[in-house]
Amino acid sequence: MTTLNINLHELIYSLSDALDLVGVVQIHHGKRVGFMAAECGKHMGLDPKTLDSLFQAAILHDCGVSNTSVHARLAQFEWEQVHGHCEIGAGLLGITPPLAHLSDVILHHHTHWTKLKEMDLPEEAALMANLIFLVDRVDVLSLHAQVKDANILLGMDEINAKIVDKRGSWFNPDLVDAFLEVSSSEAFWLSLEREHVDGYVSEWISHETARPIEFEDVKSLVKIFSHIVDAKSPFTYEHSEGVACLSRYLGEQFEIPDHNCNMLYLAGLLHDIGKLRVPDNVLEKPGKLSNTEFKTIQRHSFDTFNILKRIRGFDDIAQWAGQHHERVDGGGYPYRIKESRLSLEARIVAVADVFQALAQDRPYRPAMTPSQILDILARDAGEGKLDHNVIAMVERNLDTCWIKATLQEETAAYALPA
Repeated sequence: MTTLNINLHELIYSLSDALDLVGVVQIHHGKRVGFMAAECGKHMGLDPKTLDSLFQAAILHDCGVSNTSVHARLAQFEWEQVHGHCEIGAGLLGITPPLAHLSDVILHHHTHWTKLKEMDLPEEAALMANLIFLVDRVDVLSLHAQVKDANILLGMDEINAKIVDKRGSWFNPDLVDAFLEVSSSEAFWLSLEREHVDGYVSEWISHETARPIEFEDVKSLVKIFSHIVDAKSPFTYEHSEGVACLSRYLGEQFEIPDHNCNMLYLAGLLHDIGKLRVPDNVLEKPGKLSNTEFKTIQRHSFDTFNILKRIRGFDDIAQWAGQHHERVDGGGYPYRIKESRLSLEARIVAVADVFQALAQDRPYRPAMTPSQILDILARDAGEGKLDHNVIAMVERNLDTCWIKATLQEETAAYALPA
């Protein structure tokens, strides 16, 4: 079975950067929650393995959030519909072998202590869930304090008072006491600034070395983030999975080595990860985008590349995913790369992205048939936008390309629309 030599900490951290893009006003939220949870955990004497799990759960705790409207509501100290994203996130982690042990923690990271202590839940999971809940609310309060006054130190007493007010109801009293002790210094609050949190996380990454990880496990972890992206809009449901399947299939038809075909699949899953920054109303706009809106969307492939390039072993994936809007005539974006600098794999992902998008409903048009899609691809190839060899391969295998892009079972009897 295929393995990838990956630093799991680095992979989780880098992909969690995508979660930060959802936060319109709370950039770096997950990492600050991770820092605070870990500092409290150290103070409480948690063993290194439990601390590691706590930190992973903390930086990924909002993996059930895809859209900016939900994230904005989570920035309120209290919100009644808070548990939806917990259930989504827990479901995603539950089917991801490297992180499945954190599913209960994510499920209950907004559960009040009065309910949590009565549940049949392992003590460690309950502790981690409630601690993440506590420091998550601290981060929300710190955001509000900084809006009121740029100096966080002026708000620390008010924040602590609000946490104490929820002692025994929302939060485990022991966790509140531990937090108050850890946060008693000014240094704790000043360490929430981005450069300090980045340094803290970098040290955490350095404690893990790269090791062989089964491709299927890497794929399951990556799928968490492709799901988050695709769930941002009902019109892009399973778009990334479709691009991934079609990209790998086309790679196989060009007899690209198996390893690169697997990398193509991961590139397809991750190609739109930068789109989490784009506001929901822009993605779902039924009419023509304004110039400002289009420019907002244009940066998503740039963000995709810059997130993925930090993962050692993902160099090719970062390039192919980040170039999915480049065109062979140099008229694409964001790098304006011309034909001679575009690999076959990058051209395949570009074609797969267009094919799959045309096969789905969009706010401004219905899904197209295979023949309609081929007409558009052929036009783009004729205009020097998409690679004509890749389009020719699509034409020779049009039915299978449709099945791959739309995630239909290849073994099922399927009547293609004319």
